[in-house]
Amino acid sequence: MNSMDKTREFLKSVGLPGGDAYDLPTSEKRFADGGQYRFEVPGIQGPKVMKALLEAIDSYGLYLHRVTQTQGIMRLTDDEIEKMVGLAHEYQTDLILAIGPRATTDTSASVNTEEGVRMGYRLRGQEQIIRAIEDVKRADRLGCRGFLVYDEGCLWILNEMRKAGEISADCHFKLSAHAGHGNPCSAKLMESIGADSLNPVRDIQLQMMAAMRQAIDIPLDLHTENPKSTGGFIRHYEVPEMIRVAAPIYLKTGGSVAQTHSWDSSEDDARKRAKQCVLVKRMIDEYYPEAVWSPRGSLV
Repeated sequence: MNSMDKTREFLKSVGLPGGDAYDLPTSEKRFADGGQYRFEVPGIQGPKVMKALLEAIDSYGLYLHRVTQTQGIMRLTDDEIEKMVGLAHEYQTDLILAIGPRATTDTSASVNTEEGVRMGYRLRGQEQIIRAIEDVKRADRLGCRGFLVYDEGCLWILNEMRKAGEISADCHFKLSAHAGHGNPCSAKLMESIGADSLNPVRDIQLQMMAAMRQAIDIPLDLHTENPKSTGGFIRHYEVPEMIRVAAPIYLKTGGSVAQTHSWDSSEDDARKRAKQCVLVKRMIDEYYPEAVWSPRGSLV
């Protein structure tokens, strides 16, 4: 047995895959309701756009399990948050709000430099952690329970606050792709410090997500398409295999409508995002018709 074989055996001994899963095994893991997949539409920045999206999805005979805002809680008024929470209840969907202060809105320009891209959206200094916590506490008070987290330390402390009763026990935390994770070891760590779902890097390949699925039980949030700023690639034809090897998953759909991650979507953009969900659902029905879509109203 050579050194690499020994490394693979050690990984297996601690419950991790011994390599990427090139055999693409079928995942037997499921959401609590038995579903393999759910739809999520990101980049919905306010109540008017959210309403247009949900009405359009409804008109197509589809439904969402998640609507995600990406600009940050601090960009919303109390009234806007309450209206978005109300729409989520009306349409039986989860609302995910992005934690506001992050590298792109910090007082440092480092993130905007060529070197700064390595920071992702992570936080700089304890004051930014405190501000992020305040963003979560405010939205929690207004009825939101889902949060998009960009920083691993912030995730850890929010999980500690959830356990201590400082924020609602039913808060759930989705780790952003902007944290830059793409392997089973990182995924296992994020699950252990409180992630309720994990968005790996956007270009993660099938054998990589299959290996990641072997290491964790929480849902994977996988981009079916991307805005131009993150590559612009569209993976609709891969979606059936994504579901098969990586279930349970959230299919993040509609991103190609936007130019950037925090694009200020219009109501017309929202309707275009809804159409993208229809196109992805057609792929599933054509190439993996036995895949189980979580029932409407099955929330986190």
